[in-house]
Amino acid sequence: MTQSEVDCAVAAVTGEDLCDVHRMGFSIADPIGVNFDPEPYYPPQLVDWDELEFERNVSVFDQRHLLTGEAA
Repeated sequence: MTQSEVDCAVAAVTGEDLCDVHRMGFSIADPIGVNFDPEPYYPPQLVDWDELEFERNVSVFDQRHLLTGEAA
C-alpha cells in the first residue's frame, strides 16, 4: 500500500480533508513492532482534572473531618 493509498483510506474513514491527513503523516503499523513508541522518552500527555482540582482546592479552614465523617 502506497502512502497515497494510506492517506486516501484514512481520509475516507475519518472524513478529514486529504491534505490534512497527508500533513498529519499517517502510516501503516508493523504488526511485529507492537511495542513501537515514537515518543518513548515523554510521559503520557494527559491531565486528571479531578486530581488537579483536588490539588488546587485549598481550604482556609481544616475540613478533613468532613471527608472522614468524624466530628471536629
